[in-house]
Amino acid sequence: MTLIPTGENEYTERHGGDYEDFEPGMVINHWPGRTLTESDNTWLTLLLMNQHPLHFDQIYAAQTTYGRVLVNSSITLALVGGMTVQALSARAIANLGWDKVRLSAPVFVGDTLYARSRILSKRLSRSRPGQGVITVETTGLKADGDVVIVFERAFLVHCRDKSVSEGSKE
Repeated sequence: MTLIPTGENEYTERHGGDYEDFEPGMVINHWPGRTLTESDNTWLTLLLMNQHPLHFDQIYAAQTTYGRVLVNSSITLALVGGMTVQALSARAIANLGWDKVRLSAPVFVGDTLYARSRILSKRLSRSRPGQGVITVETTGLKADGDVVIVFERAFLVHCRDKSVSEGSKE
């Protein structure tokens, strides 16, 4: 969040960033984290139409490798991705996609997740003057530091400085 002066001793908060705010190599620790509840998992799993009993049937789940209900991986992706919006893409023009989604550890009801993003690259848009593409790698972690998900995401943002976009196209 950035505070923008709007008057004498008055500010407006601004979330997200412009092209110039991001540099490859930057690491952003997103806050706050989120503890997953049974309701989160059950309702969102059913909303997503995933009918695998591993996500909402305790008796079935007890007989599996995990021994208990497993949080739906679509929820993990959505939650960790959502944690990044305030700092990264709250003012984005468009979300361009996710790539290289990797799930490395199970998530269970009661786990608290946190997110960290690293700016991988930025380039000016070839087709949209005054705009640029930011690519990030986001890591979702449990409170104990175990990595549960890693993915790349690209999004389109405005250039504050119009002269930047009028220069050479990368």
